[in-house]
Amino acid sequence: MTASTRALELVQAAALAADAKQAEDLVALDVTGPLQLTDVFLLATGRNERNVQSIADAVEERLLELGAKTLRREGRSEGRWVLIDFGDVIVHVFHDEDRQYYSLERLWADCPTISLELPVDHTAA
Repeated sequence: MTASTRALELVQAAALAADAKQAEDLVALDVTGPLQLTDVFLLATGRNERNVQSIADAVEERLLELGAKTLRREGRSEGRWVLIDFGDVIVHVFHDEDRQYYSLERLWADCPTISLELPVDHTAA
């Protein structure tokens, strides 16, 4: 199985919203094989607690605009690891230290990644 068209649309929109708030190391994983409850995990990193919260807020706002419903949200008050469950897509926004510690990419290493179409960063040159 592969992620649904709707999940791919939502994860792309979520990634663009996160990128607009300077999220780093965006990775989308197609978890339809091992999980029945969702299609995609989106992982993003914020530089500090405020940035993590800002990224999570922007993602949630954008997906709500697209008609997605927030089923569950956890970790907002701490700003270290915010999890937002939209059903087809689960977004994980981490503080850098927490992302390294929990290493979800390692746990889900058998899952294929989904290519994200993000704007090119012209300041990196």
